[in-house]
Amino acid sequence: MVSGRMIMKLHLGCGERYIPGFYHVDAVARPHVDHIGEIDKLPMSSGSVDLIYCCHALEHFLRPQTASVLGEWHRVLKPGGVLRIATVDFSAVCKVFQKYNNIDLVIGPLYGRQNYLYNFHRNCFTFESLSKFLRDACFGEIRLWDWRKTEHAGVDDYSQAYIPHMDKENGIHISLNVEAVK
Repeated sequence: MVSGRMIMKLHLGCGERYIPGFYHVDAVARPHVDHIGEIDKLPMSSGSVDLIYCCHALEHFLRPQTASVLGEWHRVLKPGGVLRIATVDFSAVCKVFQKYNNIDLVIGPLYGRQNYLYNFHRNCFTFESLSKFLRDACFGEIRLWDWRKTEHAGVDDYSQAYIPHMDKENGIHISLNVEAVK
């Protein structure tokens, strides 16, 4: 609550992850999902959301759809609202392949697990390419964010993805974590 008003925080494409205090949106029904639907067509009114967190779902859209998806998220954010994205870091995935020369380590991050209808990746980003999409969607103050310094740091999700798996001290962090302000 800020100055007597509720803070609205969305967790888009939440999957199995639940974050207390967030409104969860996913295409798949789960007990914690508040709205079952596509994350590029939100039921919120314009300018009603303080924070959007989307972890490893933006890459599920076709590259030509990126602008409209970010436009929808921009629409629902309040002025000064924050968009927090985690997505596959193409540069880091390339480093993984160069270091280990093992395609099996990079197939999942690049193409998704492909184990159900929604788990296919159709896109990837570098900081520069995602920043351009964000600027084109009228976002400003584009910066990297550290998963350790968020209110959802205790939720083990792909913003904390490392190769080798779970080696958060020595592994290569393969999640591109970017924030932007409306």
